[in-house]
Amino acid sequence: MMADNIVNIAMVGQGFMGRSHSNAWGQVNRFFTPPLKSMLHTVCGQEFENPQAFAERWGWKNASTDWENAIKSPEIGLVDVVTPNYLHAPVAKAALAAGKACACEKPIAGTLAEAREMAEAAQKAGLDTFVWFCYRRAPAVALAYQLVRDGAIGEIRHVRATYLQDWADESVPFAWRFKKELAGSGAHGDLNAHIVDMTRFVSGLDITEVTGAVAETFVKKRRIIAHDSGSGIQLTDEQMRYAKAGGGEEQYGDVTVDDTVAFLVRYNNGAIGTYEAARQATGNQNANGFEINGAKGSLKFNFEKMNILTYYDATRPRAVQGWTEIMCTHGGDHPYVANYWPDAHIIGYEHGFTSMAYDILLKLAGQTPTVPLPDFNDAYQTARVLEAALLAAERKAAVNLDEVK
Repeated sequence: MMADNIVNIAMVGQGFMGRSHSNAWGQVNRFFTPPLKSMLHTVCGQEFENPQAFAERWGWKNASTDWENAIKSPEIGLVDVVTPNYLHAPVAKAALAAGKACACEKPIAGTLAEAREMAEAAQKAGLDTFVWFCYRRAPAVALAYQLVRDGAIGEIRHVRATYLQDWADESVPFAWRFKKELAGSGAHGDLNAHIVDMTRFVSGLDITEVTGAVAETFVKKRRIIAHDSGSGIQLTDEQMRYAKAGGGEEQYGDVTVDDTVAFLVRYNNGAIGTYEAARQATGNQNANGFEINGAKGSLKFNFEKMNILTYYDATRPRAVQGWTEIMCTHGGDHPYVANYWPDAHIIGYEHGFTSMAYDILLKLAGQTPTVPLPDFNDAYQTARVLEAALLAAERKAAVNLDEVK
C-alpha cells in the first residue's frame, strides 16, 4: 500500500541481511527526504528465529512466521526478500503475483532458470523490481560511473575485478551457503555477482564471452552443528536433526559449492577482463574492488577503503601524471554524501543500503534514482555471466553468452 506518501514494507527473512535492510529502511527517512516514507510494517521469519524479538529490536511493527499471507496483505506496498538464495524465486514471484513491488537480495536466485523466471514474472506484472547490489551506492563507485560517462578515461581496454574474503576456513561449520541446492554456488554467486554487477554498471560494457574459467572447493566437508541464532547461519530441518543426533557423534555435510572461481571475459567493445572471487584468501576480509583501464585514464576502487576512488589522468603532461586519491565525501560534489556527514567524516557499509533504500523510494514515487537501480532483468544478465563462467570451468572451454539463456 502506498497512501499518504508512505510505503509499507514486508521483509521476508532475517539474519545478517535482515539487519542490514532493517537499518536502512529505518534510517532512510532520517538522512534523506524521500517522496515516499518507508514504514517497517512486517518482518517474516522462521519460528526458531523468533521474528517477534527481531521486530522489537529493529523497529518492525509486526512479526510473522507466515510470509505467504503476510505479503498478500492489502496494506503492503513493497516486499523485500532477504532469505537464503533458494527461496528468492518463490517469494519474489508470489509478491509480484500479489501485485507488490519487490526488492531482492543478490544473487537474484539460486539458479539461472529461477533468475529468468523472476525477470519474466516482473516483465509480465509490470511492477517495479530491485536487486540489492548496494555497492553501486558507494559514493566512490557512483563517481566512477559518472566519470566514465563523462569520457574521463576514454575507451575502456581492460578491467580487473576481485572480491576476496578469508572467513571460510576449516573451522566454519556447515550451513546453507555450502549446499548447492540452497545457495546455487559459493564464492561465485556470493562475491563474483557483486563485482560483475559493479563493473557492468561502471563501465557500461556487456560481457559477450567467458573465454576461460577455473573453480575449486578446498574444504570438501564441514561439521554440522545446531543452529546458533547469533551467528546468522541457518540450517535446514534435516541438518538440525543431524546436528542433534544422539551420542554426541559429529556429523559432517558435503560441501557442494565452490570456494573460489576465477574467469576471463571479453566485452562487447573488444576489451578484456578478469574476475576473481575467493572465501579463503587469507588476510583479505572484504577486498572488493576493480581497476578499469581506458585510453585516457584509469580508475581503481577497493571497498576496504570505500570512501576513496583512485584516478589516473593520462591527458595531463607526462611530467605530472600520477595516481590521485579522491576522498569522495564532498557533499556538493559526490553522490549521496551531502545527506550524511561533513566533508571527510567518512561513511561506512550500512550507508550503501540506506542510499539504495532512498533510490528505491524515488523510483516507487516515479522519480529518477541518483544512479540507475538494478532490476530483475539487469540482475538476470549478471546471472547469465555467472552461469557462463561455471560452464566454462566445467567444460574447460570458452562459452559465448549467446548460448546462456
